[in-house]
Amino acid sequence: MRVVTLAGSPRFPSRSAALLTRSQKILESRGVEVLPWNIQHFEPADLIQARFDAPAISLFKEDLASAQGLIIATPVYKASYSGALKTVLDLLPERALENKVVLPVATAGSHAHMLAIDYALKPVLGALKARDILHGVFANDSQIIPGERDVQIDDVILTRLNDELDAFLNALNRLHRVSAELVA
Repeated sequence: MRVVTLAGSPRFPSRSAALLTRSQKILESRGVEVLPWNIQHFEPADLIQARFDAPAISLFKEDLASAQGLIIATPVYKASYSGALKTVLDLLPERALENKVVLPVATAGSHAHMLAIDYALKPVLGALKARDILHGVFANDSQIIPGERDVQIDDVILTRLNDELDAFLNALNRLHRVSAELVA
């Protein structure tokens, strides 16, 4: 099973990327191949000038096409996901997430932005034809403390992340079983 992660923060490392890194470690410990991506993999000029055929965009689309799932993480700015992430999503084909399971993850400075996943990010993921968009994980910045060597993640967030990763793997396994039945 293959999963792509996409860190949508213009800063790297970031709190949202820390949640992705933790997700990657958990999935890899369960035998899932994870292909990590972040905004820094893309040339800013390619994003700003909407170069649909840019090398990094083409590679990302290939990785995404070969994956069964996507975990997408973003900080929340002004009640929405990052603009840098939006430019990447805008360069994907309309059905880029068809038959994919998607787990959204977001971080913000305040719980006031908790609904950004539901009202800002999920509609775009739906427009890209994601098969299953899970509830997602939201963390307040105070729940993720960057350190010199490691990032401290609040136990409540770790529990929520583990629960959502379980749901993500269950959805991927269901999708895999359905696909196998259709082929048989």
